[in-house]
Amino acid sequence: MSADAGDLGLVQRAQRGEKAAFDLLVRKYQHKVVKLVMRYLRDPADAEDVAQEAFIKAYRALPQFRGDSAFYTWLYRIAINTAKNAIVSRDRSPVEFDLDLQAVEESQMLQSRLADSATPERLLLTEEIRVTVNSAIDALPEDLRTAIVLRELEGLSYEEIAQAMDCPVGTVRSRIFRAREAIDRRLSEVFEGGLGRAEEMG
Repeated sequence: MSADAGDLGLVQRAQRGEKAAFDLLVRKYQHKVVKLVMRYLRDPADAEDVAQEAFIKAYRALPQFRGDSAFYTWLYRIAINTAKNAIVSRDRSPVEFDLDLQAVEESQMLQSRLADSATPERLLLTEEIRVTVNSAIDALPEDLRTAIVLRELEGLSYEEIAQAMDCPVGTVRSRIFRAREAIDRRLSEVFEGGLGRAEEMG
């Protein structure tokens, strides 16, 4: 809460024309915004450009910011929209995502099958899972992909994602559920083949 209050104070100072206050906000969130934009664009230089564009848009839109949401979720929404516009205008496809295996291992199937020692078969299977997860996320519709990335990679709460994506919390829950379901479905297909190969080798 204190962070939000601190941000709001800086926003109010920036709204009164104090440029240095907005510079502090840029310094605070620049890394996070670049990191978020990098989920959409392959080129780090492009991501830097788009992040800078997002901050310019945020600065111009500051008079409209009323503090109804946290500043960083409002900023994330601007960054997401700017990145999506960049993809459309440059005709780029979104970058593959590295989803931490910890999130995937919430599934009981993965917990039991990956709990063994790090055998060559298991390591091969783990790499296959990572590739499959990346592919599954990349294939998701944009709204599902954004929701799962903000949740699993950025660590935002459902409420924060709802603010960043400008939709109800129930919609966020539904999108994340459907995204996880799609990822699990792809994983189960790979696991059957992977385990089959491991058994043949054993």
